[in-house]
Amino acid sequence: LRVSAKAVFSKYSIQPDSPIDFGALIKGTKKSQVIILENKGTLSFKYFIHQAPSLEEKRGQRVAYSLLGVFKLWLLGISFSWHSFLQAQLTLGMFTVSPCSGSVAPWGQQKITVDCNAGPEGKCEEHLSIDVCGR
Repeated sequence: LRVSAKAVFSKYSIQPDSPIDFGALIKGTKKSQVIILENKGTLSFKYFIHQAPSLEEKRGQRVAYSLLGVFKLWLLGISFSWHSFLQAQLTLGMFTVSPCSGSVAPWGQQKITVDCNAGPEGKCEEHLSIDVCGR
């Protein structure tokens, strides 16, 4: 009897490199940018995008990816229950992200749209996390 096994973990890439900066927008206008989450592994994985913890909560955690500038995105190792967070889009300040949860097949990719709806004058900055299951 011959038995074999191969241990693997989720492999992924996120494009574009940081930062995502929408630049100056005229009040009342909308601009969109796309983030591509690509599965570079042999197993499907689930992802979830949510508001990042405050800077005080992040201390001591390893930040693997960040988008600096007007829109910030953090990839953190955060545990959560998938069924309690599934939603189609997430709106924080002037930004709307969709889809904010899903599954990516092996060697597949997910396009995630970030819309910026220019609101009140001034700089708007938000911090988000992309959590990839099984990394």
